[in-house]
Amino acid sequence: MKIYLNGVETLVVHAELEVVLIQLGYQDVTIATAINGDFVPLSQRKNTQINEGDKLEVLAPMQGG
Repeated sequence: MKIYLNGVETLVVHAELEVVLIQLGYQDVTIATAINGDFVPLSQRKNTQINEGDKLEVLAPMQGG
């Protein structure tokens, strides 16, 4: 299925957000996620479905000062 990951067209196999993140290599990274602009907390990723054409944003915290 085609989704948009941080604005880039991406093909994924699964529809469950948690599994999609593993497929994309984010399993061991601290990240924030949003689908179509709506924040998805870590506790809800397992129960959140992605649909064809959805816009998935994955953001990693930045350090600095």
